[in-house]
Amino acid sequence: MFTNEVIATFNELELLLYKYIMQNKEKVVYMRIRDLADEAHVSTSTIMRFCRKLNCEGFSEFKVKLKLLFDEKSAPTIKSGQHVLAEFFERTQNENFILKLDEAAEAISKADHVLFIGISSSGILAEYGSRYLSSLGKFSTYLKDWYMPVHADLHNSITVALSVSGENDFTISHIHQLKEKGSKILSITNNAQSMIARMSDINVSYYVTEEFLDTSNITTQIPVIYILEEMARRVYEKSRKND
Repeated sequence: MFTNEVIATFNELELLLYKYIMQNKEKVVYMRIRDLADEAHVSTSTIMRFCRKLNCEGFSEFKVKLKLLFDEKSAPTIKSGQHVLAEFFERTQNENFILKLDEAAEAISKADHVLFIGISSSGILAEYGSRYLSSLGKFSTYLKDWYMPVHADLHNSITVALSVSGENDFTISHIHQLKEKGSKILSITNNAQSMIARMSDINVSYYVTEEFLDTSNITTQIPVIYILEEMARRVYEKSRKND
């Protein structure tokens, strides 16, 4: 209801009214128009003009829409960490998942260069994964700059791409750029049917229920940390056997 476009049309008095409503929304839905006018220090005509800008016929309709708006935004139930871990291990601790981890570790151990990419929280974990792998003896690099020119021959490299949804346009574009230069792609996603998973040479998926808070994806990243660390440990074990 309160889009940027609508807010931009508010005059000074309407902005004053908007601020009051945002700070007292629970109380406003039960107020009479005269009470709101007195509390917000505006006229009733200002309130009516404000309502019309929000596509409401009058103050009563505005209050109904306001209540519905904030009822929708009431805090959702967030799963406990124990529930998330149980779900992850129940769905992935099987022979196929273990084989995927080993396949990923084998590909990393054979690569001359290991690159990590990701955006937002996946970017933070990509940087962590790069450092953790390097700590175990396999030097790797996190590509933080999305617009860094890539002119090198990457045929002996592997790129580890992280994405919860597996549909992030920035990551897809980055993968395409690196594939064109010859890099092998290993993706870690929540869903094996996602675009990034299907673009990859190897995919490790962890299958937990996605969670959102408003527009923020708050899906747990604990499985990703487990996968990154387990892969790195397997790479280390393979390097010891080859020495």
